[in-house]
Amino acid sequence: MAYRVVWSRRASHDLEAIADSIAADSPAYAGIVVKKAVNQVRMLSKFPRSGRQVPEFDNANIRELLVYSYRVLYRLEGDQIVITAVIHGKQLLE
Repeated sequence: MAYRVVWSRRASHDLEAIADSIAADSPAYAGIVVKKAVNQVRMLSKFPRSGRQVPEFDNANIRELLVYSYRVLYRLEGDQIVITAVIHGKQLLE
């Protein structure tokens, strides 16, 4: 069963802001980070539980992928995966 992957507005803005920040020093590296994040998210449609459970939450449906020093947070909702945020690995979650 293939899951539908949906990016939230916040997650899209997060990834764009990260790319802009990295591009100030290295446009090439910014492209690499974005490409890897997008490719890993695409794989979720076939392997939705491939990311680890987010340690800050006691919920098996809230998961994350680690991409370089960033965390791509997502939530499983039935047959859909919602990418909720992309944050730096040192950023605290509330």
